[in-house]
Amino acid sequence: MRTKSLLSAATMLVAGLAFASPAMAQEADPKPFDGLYVGGTVGFDAQPNDTRSAILFDRNLDGAFTESVVTATGANAFAPTTAQPGAGFCNGRATSSGKLTGCTNDKDNISYSGRIGFDKQYGHLVFGVVGEFGKSEVRDSVSAFSTTPASYTMTRKIDFNANARLRAGYAFDKTLFYATGGGAYAKTSSSFTTSNTANAFADNGSKHDAWGFVAGGGIEQKLGRHFSIGLEYLYNQYNDDDYRVRVTRGTGPATNPFVLAPNTTGTDFRRNDPKFRWSTVRATANFRF
Repeated sequence: MRTKSLLSAATMLVAGLAFASPAMAQEADPKPFDGLYVGGTVGFDAQPNDTRSAILFDRNLDGAFTESVVTATGANAFAPTTAQPGAGFCNGRATSSGKLTGCTNDKDNISYSGRIGFDKQYGHLVFGVVGEFGKSEVRDSVSAFSTTPASYTMTRKIDFNANARLRAGYAFDKTLFYATGGGAYAKTSSSFTTSNTANAFADNGSKHDAWGFVAGGGIEQKLGRHFSIGLEYLYNQYNDDDYRVRVTRGTGPATNPFVLAPNTTGTDFRRNDPKFRWSTVRATANFRF
């Protein structure tokens, strides 16, 4: 998995930074990780392979999302058939009307943030708090393919995210190893696209609030009394389950599966994976006052 590869690379880089840093002549500082600091990060975010991602349907609009969309003959409109083997779901963005011919993977990308924090050092032990505000460029999509054939894609991305974390570590002279974790908030932006031109589609708004947590660890290396660099890994997870899309008849016939009697009002869509998650490996730079 991409996340495991990311963790392996991070482990090697952290070890290299810890043991390859040369001793540098600098002023004696009995508490190099004590006090207020500001800084920034830049890194790469990788999402897990959500192989079970799918779109769920609420045919009777009771909010349960447990129904199947069926045709007038009673067949599941999103199950593969001999005639339409490309029906079904994929954990990515549709590029054609069939799963077998067009589905791209989720988009991994860079992230960046600013931070402010405060540490208190007691001998080798360091305890602190840090707050961050930034943005991840990851995009997460899921697609459904009907036997029509047609594609339906739900995509989400991050407008901005912030977190407030505790951290605790052990300092070896000018090198600090630490663990960190805390609560997080993200403003997400969702969208829906389809190749179905017969029905009409409307969503409940593209912007939503997502709450979650971040956790991880890292290494920080002082390069002087006021400046330090580091390497950090964070696991990010947000609960993002508010986005809905409703499909109504539009110009389609009364036998259209989405408005088939007795539930003729329409059908609601939502994702089956409310957790928006990714792993981050990033470089850090801090200025300590």
